[in-house]
Amino acid sequence: MTQTRLEQALDAMQATPGDEAARLAFFAALADSEVMLLLAGEAEGDRIEPELIEADGAQFVLAFDSEERLAGFTGAAAPFAALSGRALAGMLAGAGLGLALNPEAGSGAVLLGAEELDWLADTLSPAPVESRAVPHSLHPPELSPELVGAMDARLARAAGLAQAAWLAAVTWGDDSTGHLLAITGAPETAQPALARTISEAVLFSGRDLRVDVGFFAPDDPVIARLERVALRFDLPEPETPDTTARPAPGSDPDKPPILR
Repeated sequence: MTQTRLEQALDAMQATPGDEAARLAFFAALADSEVMLLLAGEAEGDRIEPELIEADGAQFVLAFDSEERLAGFTGAAAPFAALSGRALAGMLAGAGLGLALNPEAGSGAVLLGAEELDWLADTLSPAPVESRAVPHSLHPPELSPELVGAMDARLARAAGLAQAAWLAAVTWGDDSTGHLLAITGAPETAQPALARTISEAVLFSGRDLRVDVGFFAPDDPVIARLERVALRFDLPEPETPDTTARPAPGSDPDKPPILR
């Protein structure tokens, strides 16, 4: 079986204890991945009751990175909710519950304490700050290949939310410096999600960096300036959505399921 991004990140974290970059990469993968949360009973609308286990005097919900692993653990059909790790962290924040990921799966298993989930929820919760600053000068980007790759992967998963993006180093009118990711073709409703996903890529890089996300019309003069020095990303075309499917609990990261 091909390893998922979450499995690869967990393997890397477990192979290098104390490596902060590996730990952050694992939590970034967890936030972006879909997990199957084992339930004590069928969901009632957006209200769910997770199955709990106790270990070392603490309680943990059980989640799996595939339906196959969930079925292997339960040995029979069982109710579950498919949701993102980000939604799960938001749901469990402050509840005093940890996460048992892939229990009994050997190297693919890990116990995360309540404080780690609270940290993840806090890390994911801040909204980007809006600004109308105008770039004074633009230069080729100077970010690490790892961070550029993380941005590229996140933009690829944002198919249909924008057309293209340009990354450049920037000096602002107040002489402050950083980087600018300029995005074109993004409707106003998609802009907060795009800004947040790039902000998270920077946060999970473990580096203290300033990367501003701006939204521009394709014919904005700033784009012409960027084309001379910036790294360009082209976002993929969206897949045709299934308009008949009913959203599952936790499928909207801004509306996590409610614990019963």
